[in-house]
Amino acid sequence: MRARTEAARALAYLTAALLDRARHSPDAADRKRTRARAELLVPMVKAWSTDLGVENASLAVQVHGGMGFIEETGVAQHYRDARIAPIYEGTNGIQALDLLGRKLVRDQGAAAYALITEMRDLPAGPPTLLNAIDAVETATTHLLKTWGNDPASAMAGATPYLTLFATVAGGWLMVRAALAASEKLDRGEGDPRFLKGKLLSAQFYTDHVLPQATGLLASTVNSTSITTFDPDLL
Repeated sequence: MRARTEAARALAYLTAALLDRARHSPDAADRKRTRARAELLVPMVKAWSTDLGVENASLAVQVHGGMGFIEETGVAQHYRDARIAPIYEGTNGIQALDLLGRKLVRDQGAAAYALITEMRDLPAGPPTLLNAIDAVETATTHLLKTWGNDPASAMAGATPYLTLFATVAGGWLMVRAALAASEKLDRGEGDPRFLKGKLLSAQFYTDHVLPQATGLLASTVNSTSITTFDPDLL
């Protein structure tokens, strides 16, 4: 729960910083570039973060066992409250279609590929992250190609694609945080307990969350292969 929350929070902070920069940078080209990246990330922040909120609240209920359903603990209330977030401000399926149809297709993936390149350039990135970045790039290319021939089929893969991209972007930010924490520890700066906690949560994320990228890539590609419905298959 902690690792996924930290990743979602980092993605939200990055997007907020990009929006500020897009408004206030003195360089017009920089404003345009950062706005494109922020707009690419906005649907991920909304959809992925709220989906994780529901999953984390469900895990909290599970941790409490039977007491999770007892109102006095307050855990069930968190679960009910979290469930509305994937619906508010545009349901998460709509957010995924926005990411694909409005953000990815409009510049033929230029903003997405630029972010992928930056993620790949991270020094000392673990193999799990590099493999996950490869999955995002493959899915991006596949969806753009599919959109050109059959937009409806491409849209079928939009939701797993959003989850894939956000999961990997969150992992990239977790690794960046871990590298920064490691440097501070080496210099004897900051709170050691906090910094070691960042290392642990990043390790957990890269070991247990980033490997989901392989399945999400397969889901994205396989979704676009379903073009017609055959009732005889039921």
